[in-house]
Amino acid sequence: MISPRNLLLGLLYGLVAGALWGGVFLAPKLLEAFTPLQMTAGRYIAYGLAAAVLLAPSWKSVMARMDRRDWRDLAALSLLGNLVYYVGLSVAVQTAGVALASLIIGLLPVTITLAGARRGEGTPLRTLVAPLALIVAGGVCINVAVFTAPSGAPAGKLVLGVLGATLALAVWTAYAVWNARRLAATPKFNSHEWSLLTGLATGLLSLVLVVPAFLLGGKGHPPQAWTWFWTVSFAVAIGASVIGNGLWNAASRLLPLSLSGQLIVFETLFALLYGFLHEGRWPHGLEWAAIVLMLAGVLWSVRLHRPGAHAGPQHAGAE
Repeated sequence: MISPRNLLLGLLYGLVAGALWGGVFLAPKLLEAFTPLQMTAGRYIAYGLAAAVLLAPSWKSVMARMDRRDWRDLAALSLLGNLVYYVGLSVAVQTAGVALASLIIGLLPVTITLAGARRGEGTPLRTLVAPLALIVAGGVCINVAVFTAPSGAPAGKLVLGVLGATLALAVWTAYAVWNARRLAATPKFNSHEWSLLTGLATGLLSLVLVVPAFLLGGKGHPPQAWTWFWTVSFAVAIGASVIGNGLWNAASRLLPLSLSGQLIVFETLFALLYGFLHEGRWPHGLEWAAIVLMLAGVLWSVRLHRPGAHAGPQHAGAE
């Protein structure tokens, strides 16, 4: 059973992580002059540098606990959850917009719950069918809105955006489930250390993108544009990657996947908020419906995970 303290802390960590992650969806709009590959390389080079600086005081202690399996898994997790994910997200935002990208990727609560379900851990799937159905209905609403509303974007760009967002959805589902399992099996690192190690591995992997991203294509940019590029890259790296990932890791240890996966809806909601503010408009009717349905589904799921909400064993992680 989840203790009330773990439930409250896990929800708080997930909420703040979602607020920080939501800004990731706005970054491709702020850097429209740059390619998705450049944005990915910039963000994760910045993440790697920030992680290395923050690891410096405890470098010897952390490295002494590392083994070959840790490096292997960190590399694979970084590739899935950071590099491939962000390329897909950037393509989706630049070709189809923040709303479509955030609400397709907003199906993560459903995909993570289904992919990470284990008998005897968290709330049984059969209990979560109704709240998960609300989240799916929200996703359907936004896709109907995007493809039926008048738009200046060609259909081909919208399809490319959907494919990019779907790729991001798939790889981050795999990352979230694997990362949560790995955290549970790796007590030698705390959540913050694991986040920084992920950043270090991601930064090293992102170096292979430097040549194709910055030297082999793309138009030139004035110095002011590069200053803005690195400002946004470091802001996203520190806010979303260092702090947001650390909070998400902490939530993953406190809550079962059947609930922690649901909390990613906060990323979707904050991404929509930032996107609407950037576009200077209110949500349209179906966008409102999608937001309400997704939020209702997650709040329902949270209620089902409260102590005493149902009979049966639950997982209780501890940081």
